[in-house]
Amino acid sequence: MSAQPEQETPGRDSLMLRRVAIDTYRENVAYLHRDCAVYRAEGFQALSKVEVRANGKRILATLNVVDDAAIVGCNQLGVSEDAFVQLEVPDGHPASVSQAEPPESIPALFRKINGERLTRADFHAIVGDIAQHRYSKIELTAFVVASNRSELDREEVFFLTEAMVASGRRLDWHEPLVVDKHCIGGIPGNRTSMLVVPIVAAYGLVFPKTSSRAITSPAGTADTMEVLATVELPFDRLTEIVRTHRGCLAWGGTANLSPADDVLISVERPLALDSPGQMVASILSKKIAAGATHLVLDIPIGPTAKVRSMPEAQRLRRLFEYVAQRLHLSLDVVITDGRQPVGQGVGPVLEARDVMRVLENHPDAPNDLRQKSLRLAGRLIECSPDVRGGDGFGIARDILDSGRALAQMQAIIEAQGSRDFDHHHPALGVLTLEVTAAQAGVVTGIDNLQIAQIARLAGAPKVQGAGVDLLRKLGDAVRAGETLYRVHASYPADLEFARQACLRFNGFSLGHADQVPHVFVEF
Repeated sequence: MSAQPEQETPGRDSLMLRRVAIDTYRENVAYLHRDCAVYRAEGFQALSKVEVRANGKRILATLNVVDDAAIVGCNQLGVSEDAFVQLEVPDGHPASVSQAEPPESIPALFRKINGERLTRADFHAIVGDIAQHRYSKIELTAFVVASNRSELDREEVFFLTEAMVASGRRLDWHEPLVVDKHCIGGIPGNRTSMLVVPIVAAYGLVFPKTSSRAITSPAGTADTMEVLATVELPFDRLTEIVRTHRGCLAWGGTANLSPADDVLISVERPLALDSPGQMVASILSKKIAAGATHLVLDIPIGPTAKVRSMPEAQRLRRLFEYVAQRLHLSLDVVITDGRQPVGQGVGPVLEARDVMRVLENHPDAPNDLRQKSLRLAGRLIECSPDVRGGDGFGIARDILDSGRALAQMQAIIEAQGSRDFDHHHPALGVLTLEVTAAQAGVVTGIDNLQIAQIARLAGAPKVQGAGVDLLRKLGDAVRAGETLYRVHASYPADLEFARQACLRFNGFSLGHADQVPHVFVEF
C-alpha cells in the first residue's frame, strides 16, 4: 500500500518510530513491546491488523508483539522494511498506532470460501483491499486457496484481472503499438526475453520489458540481466530509456504495476499454487498495466513443464484469449517445446553467457535458445502492419545475424548502467561437481524441476555464478562415465546440498533413441 496522507495530531499515545531491519516480503509488520503502555491500553493482540500514522501518512500493518527491548523499546513503534519505506520518515519520528477497521470486502471473501461465484464489484473490493495491505497473510491465503479449490469461471477470471489492473498504475506510452512477450514459466535457462527485446527494439517497435526476480526458479530475467546491467531503475529513468532505445530489461518493482498481484504471489508461491485462473489474471494484469497493446505468450509443453499435454495447453490458451479479448489486448499464444531446459546454462551468469553468445553469433551459442528467440521475435515483428504473416522470422534473423541486435543490447545495457561482465571468461563459482552417466545410452529425459532444484541448491540465483552447465541434451548419445552436466557453486555447503540432490536423482534419464518423448510445437 502506498502511504496515504492524513491529518494527525501527536498526543500522549505518540511513540518513536523505529526501523526494524526485517524483510517481511510484501507484508507491512508493526512491532510493539509487550510492556508498552499503548499496547496494554488499546487491548491489541498479536497478528491483529493495526493502523500506523506518522507525519500525516498512514499504513496498515500486522502487529507482532516482542519481549526484547533490543528490538523495540516500550516507547517505540517498530516497523518492517517495507512499511518504513512507505511512511517516508526518519528513525525516531513521532508515530501513533490504533486498531484497524476490518476490510469491507471480508463478506465477499467468506462467500468465495463457501464456493460461491463472485461479482465484478466483489472482485474489485477484494483486490482493492489486498492492494492496500488490508488483508492479513491468513486472509490472503484463504482467498488464494478458495479461488484454487472452486476454480474461477472465465468471467470471474476477467473480473479478477480487471480489478488487478485497476489496483495500480497503468502506463501509457502514447504509441499505437506497444509489444510484450511472456512465458508461463517452469523451463530452466529459458532466457528468450533477453534476445527478443533487442531484436524487436532494433526493428523499431516499443518493447518495455519489466520482469520479476526469481522466487522458486534458479534465475528470472531480472536476475540474469542484473549480471550485465542495473535493473532497479527509478521509474522516470526507465521510461526515458524506453523512449530513447525503444526497449528495456528492468525489474518491475518500481513501477507499481498490478500491486495486488505482488501481494498474492507472496502466498501463492510458498503454497506452490498456480491455478489457471490466477495465472491468467497475474500475467495479463501486469502486461496491460505496463501499457502493452500486443502480447506473445509462450506456453511450453513437456513431461516436467507446468503444462503436460496439448489438451491442457489448449484449455489454458482459450482462457487467456477470452480475458485478453475482453480487455482489448491483442494476444498471440504459441505452444513450444518444454521437454527440457532451453540453452546450456541454468543460473544468472551461465544464462547471461548463453544470451551474449547468441547475440555475438558465437560458434558455441546454444542453437535451441537462438531458434526459439528468433521465432518469438518474429511473431512480435509481425504485429507491425508493415510485415506480412510469416515474414517475421526472416526479419528477426537478419537483425541478429547483422549485429544490429547486439548493438541494441549494448545500448540498453549502457543506458541502464553497465556491469563489469566478461562473457568470454564468466565469473562462475569455483567449486564444481561433474555429474556423469552411470551407463551408456541416449538421453531420453531431462527433468526440468530437478535441474532447477539442483541449481538453486548450488546457490542460484542469490549467488550469480552458481548453477548448472548442461553438456548433454535430449537425443544425445553418451558413454558410461561421460559428463552430463557440471554444477558450479561458491560455498562448500551449497555444493554439498547440490551433491546430495544429484545422488538422489540427477535429473537425467538414459535409454534408447525411440524413447525420447515426442515434441509438441506450434511454430
